[in-house]
Amino acid sequence: MFTKEQIKNILNKSNILSAENFEEMNKEAEKDKKNIESYLIEKKIITQQTLYEEAAKYFNIPFINLKEKTIRKDILLSVPEPIAMAHNIIAFDADNKEMQIAALDPGDLEIFEFLKKKTGLDQKIFLTTPDSIKEGIKQYHKTLKSEFDYLTKGKEGEKDKEGIPSDEQGLKKLAEDLPVVRIVNTLLEYAVFEEASDIHIEPEEKSINVRYRIDGILRNVMTLPKNVQSGIIARIKILSNLKVDEHRLPQDGRFKIQTDEYKVAFRVSILPTFDGEKIVMRLLNEKAQILSLEQLGFQPSVLEIIKRNISKPHGMILVTGPTGSGKTTTLYTILNILNTPKVNISTVEDPIEYRMPHVNQTQVNAKISFTFALGLRALLRQDPDIIMVGEIRDHETAEIAVHAAMTGHLLLSTLHTNDAVTTLPRLTQMDIPAFLVASTTNVIIAQRLVRKICTNCIQSFNLDKQVIKELSKQMDIPRILEKLERLKIIFDAKKGLESLLFYRGKGCKKCNNSGYKGRMGIYETLEVNDEVSDLILRNAPIREVSKLVEKQGMLSIVEDGFIKAKSGITTIEEVMRVTKE
Repeated sequence: MFTKEQIKNILNKSNILSAENFEEMNKEAEKDKKNIESYLIEKKIITQQTLYEEAAKYFNIPFINLKEKTIRKDILLSVPEPIAMAHNIIAFDADNKEMQIAALDPGDLEIFEFLKKKTGLDQKIFLTTPDSIKEGIKQYHKTLKSEFDYLTKGKEGEKDKEGIPSDEQGLKKLAEDLPVVRIVNTLLEYAVFEEASDIHIEPEEKSINVRYRIDGILRNVMTLPKNVQSGIIARIKILSNLKVDEHRLPQDGRFKIQTDEYKVAFRVSILPTFDGEKIVMRLLNEKAQILSLEQLGFQPSVLEIIKRNISKPHGMILVTGPTGSGKTTTLYTILNILNTPKVNISTVEDPIEYRMPHVNQTQVNAKISFTFALGLRALLRQDPDIIMVGEIRDHETAEIAVHAAMTGHLLLSTLHTNDAVTTLPRLTQMDIPAFLVASTTNVIIAQRLVRKICTNCIQSFNLDKQVIKELSKQMDIPRILEKLERLKIIFDAKKGLESLLFYRGKGCKKCNNSGYKGRMGIYETLEVNDEVSDLILRNAPIREVSKLVEKQGMLSIVEDGFIKAKSGITTIEEVMRVTKE
């Protein structure tokens, strides 16, 4: 698909349609609510092939038509099918130096660079038509169908009703078959390329559904035939060093993939379901750079609070939020700042998600009763200065953590609470005396992750009255406007929200038409100062603590999200999605 301006220039240069005639056609297309390319082809002003041939001349690149062209299997599969479909590219020829690729968007340089690293070959790019790409995609289905059929035939060992081996030896042999290896490699490789955080392989009655979680949202990636299920599961079990012939019990494992570009650990969970075993793999990029506090998205005033509190020699720094809200990333960012040769840092985690040099990391193991509490006790005998506990989830862990913070250690941990203020009663519910909570807690950070607007297709808009009405039900709008004023964000006080410009992503190839690319945190940060400590000691109601911190100027998660939406980092819709009670 070309832009309107590109089509205009292509047709004008090739003398097919003058600029004036093009504008008339474009008006007609807009009336019919169609894009100009589809309209011109539908009205037979130009054929699809002629348009793309002329475009190839305009962009000075060769043209190729893949119709009637049989592509060698090894060349076709050098570009995995999900990548071919997502980026509209087909590898159709190659030698030992160069690969020839047909594409709809020759400017998609990122994918060509990825393929160059993957194959080790230079690329020669050809322009082709959408119909031609469809023909190329069909060849994947023919190739894979023959390979899928092969998986159910001629296997040694015991077989079930569908002809799939069910004994350990037969399954191991099936897992080594080239088609199975290729499918699994493609799933893993493409997940890394798409920066997915999780892969879900879900068996259904007649097929297998594969989904990736990208920027916190699950997306369908592909549907595979049922007869590859046993091979895929066996392959992943072998990679994870799990029992291949165990189908009735849940299993957990781990494996790594390392290349020059990335080093990714896959944490594997297998669960028996009615239609077979479901697999979920969490991707942990071990080469990922640890971000700074600024990159995490803290407001300048909040940064001062955090930096002031992490420089204290003892006390607790607590991060709260639901699962998958980025708590561990925040803790590791703080640890990275504290990680110097002058201090001994020890952690007890479940599991160890990032490896950090010069930090002593320990993983809990429920099978041998090695709990957070047991690990924390052991760490205290290791002469630590700074301790990180993956999660405070029971009285015993909370009690040891508080005593560690009281006896000269800086302790970092997480809890599952919805906001910063409710963390205080959560600790007292774990039978921690109020005076210990007040004297050991330095700062509490509550957070959520929001998707960032794609910078390639960002556009501005004003909120309409109906949306403002909906927002007013969930937000204290006057209070937010007051804070915007304090932050020197200019708006018309009479019109309020109506005068503010907000932003959203239109959707493009770079963001897979979602309008979002990447994620960032939104936060509220509660510093336990003398006034807050006094309320904790008096066992004051939560409402009273909330009023005090509001008066002291604490930004709530919603308010921080609102400011980031106003700044064009995320959208109002995204803030509302992650902050729903």
